[in-house]
Amino acid sequence: MKRKIYNLIDKGAHGSKYNLLFDYFIVVLIILNVIAVALETISGLTPQARNLLRLFEIISVTVFTIEYLLRIYISDITHPAKNRITSGLKFMFSPYGLIDLLAILPFYLPFVIKVDLRFLRIIRLVRFFRVFKIGRYNTTLKLIGDVMKEKRNAIGLTFLIACLMLLVSAFVMYSVENPVQPDKFPNVFASLWWAVATLTTVGYGDIYPITALGKIVSSIVAFLGIGLIALPTGIISSGFVEKIGHSKDPVSSNLCPHCGKEIK
Repeated sequence: MKRKIYNLIDKGAHGSKYNLLFDYFIVVLIILNVIAVALETISGLTPQARNLLRLFEIISVTVFTIEYLLRIYISDITHPAKNRITSGLKFMFSPYGLIDLLAILPFYLPFVIKVDLRFLRIIRLVRFFRVFKIGRYNTTLKLIGDVMKEKRNAIGLTFLIACLMLLVSAFVMYSVENPVQPDKFPNVFASLWWAVATLTTVGYGDIYPITALGKIVSSIVAFLGIGLIALPTGIISSGFVEKIGHSKDPVSSNLCPHCGKEIK
């Protein structure tokens, strides 16, 4: 029985037609849930419409809860460990396990904890986490996750360089513009906001330099921002090309690019 449940809900694109139907059903249900959450923000909804949305949420949460419990039940297959309890905990604290929990937790939490109604609104917004459940059922989103995981070191290095550039730009601009614009550049933190807007090439225009040196620094930072934004894009793009190439031609990926012989 456990193996049948596993084949139904966790075999992905390599499973049977019933598994694919289950995946499509969950994806459609998630999308409908996101639409329902958006509809609830409309102030002019009739009480009948709100009751209908509430009924739909109850049905959806019931389905997601059953799925969550079934995944805990088969966790010794999907997350093998020394015993079933450890397997269950490994699933529950895995990224997908946490997302599945966040998808249903806002529905049950008010029954356990009596909270202020204003806080309830925040809890209801957390239901939007259900959209992240789609990642389990979509191979393209899985590909994005794999690429981000493989390129995390390069992306992390890019992020570090960006942070250093932001700090340097903020300190330089504060030193240049503070004497003439103490209201616009009162401290490094205000200058940091300017650096973020300029380095990301957004340029809101609420804070800008007026001195000649400040304009030169701003131009340099803007040009550096163009290259900085393109850098992680290129890293991720190359990761996609590599990943797609390996998936389409796994044999040729082991061949030497110069002699064509297999690399052992």
